Amino acid sequence: MTPTRESGAVRINPSILAADFVNMQSELARIAGADFVHVDVMDNHFVPNLTFGPQMVGRIQDTSPVPLDVHLMIDEPERWAPGYAELGAASVTFHLEASAEPITLARKLRAAGARAGVAIKPDTPGESLYDVLDEFDQVLVMTVEPGFGGQSFREETMPKLRTLVDEARRRGSAVWFQVDGGISESTIAQAAEAGADTFVAGSAVFGSDDPDAAIAHLRSLARRHHTGP
Repeated sequence: MTPTRESGAVRINPSILAADFVNMQSELARIAGADFVHVDVMDNHFVPNLTFGPQMVGRIQDTSPVPLDVHLMIDEPERWAPGYAELGAASVTFHLEASAEPITLARKLRAAGARAGVAIKPDTPGESLYDVLDEFDQVLVMTVEPGFGGQSFREETMPKLRTLVDEARRRGSAVWFQVDGGISESTIAQAAEAGADTFVAGSAVFGSDDPDAAIAHLRSLARRHHTGP
């Protein structure tokens, strides 16, 4: 069952970009305490990197102990995104910058049983989402340039996040706000204070000797600083 929003809830979604791909099934077992597993799909066109396709995501879906949070960094999401929802992903996020018909696509994802998410790059204005905000279950504010893991958190994205959170509250929206890029124990508090409630963490989780303990620690830090409802 897909997790639902609770008052004051925060979510930790480890990114498998930081996992050992050779031992993916055992790596997934190490994050059973996560809320979702974050799966980055890159096509070497929208971003200069190539990762997973539907076949691999389907295999992860079959073996993961937690729901899949699929992040599509690809061109033509209208063509490809519904297929990931049909594989059983709990959440599918595509980039506003790559989409010709974001509202139509969001509705198709929901019809296929997935939460619909929309992502924006660090330099994309938050105001570009205002007209479509009510159509989505999740907004992903990238805190690094998409394409590669291990980048440093960009603090200058936080005012944009705060503005979007304020706009969602003004509308009475229950949309989740996710951040992805450079999230660690030294940055998660800042993102939580800006209104994020869903946090993608890669090396901060998989680089730990005890990933589940790292997840619990990050969740505790986020809850302590979270300013959302």
